[in-house]
Amino acid sequence: MILSNETVLGVELSPLRRSLLELLKSPASATQLAAALDLPRQRVNYHVRALEQAGLVELVEERQRRGCVERVLRARPGREIAADVQDQFAATHLVSVAEDTAREVSRMSGAAADAGKRLLTFTVETTVRFGAPGAIHEFTSDLAEAVRQIALKYDTESGRPYRVVAMGHPGVADG
Repeated sequence: MILSNETVLGVELSPLRRSLLELLKSPASATQLAAALDLPRQRVNYHVRALEQAGLVELVEERQRRGCVERVLRARPGREIAADVQDQFAATHLVSVAEDTAREVSRMSGAAADAGKRLLTFTVETTVRFGAPGAIHEFTSDLAEAVRQIALKYDTESGRPYRVVAMGHPGVADG
């Protein structure tokens, strides 16, 4: 079933909520999710509840644990996000990814500095001038395929994982 824009508006678009939906392909509790993502349980629980309210996750079971009721949830089977939601709110998603990236790199940079080490990162930037409105979609597809091919070339099971994010936004006109 494809969800309407009204149902998922702003819910599934954040990288954290996408990660939660991915992890919830297998049933898990907020505590388990928080441990997997190295985040506070309260923060994860907030986002899981939003996904539940939007109908994207469902309760599998409730069980007693340490005097509390632990809720185990999973992503609802057959639920797909309408593709036009992503396009319509791409700016919101871009900002969210940029914020998460800045937060992650800042945390890791601080930890590296505390350990007396340097955090190895890389940045690739360029400007592209699209001659036609549809060219941006072709460019995005070509870029995604090129990144996929390069990732396949260098990815190894035993290697250190790196998150690679490519973003684009309209540039500011010169002068």
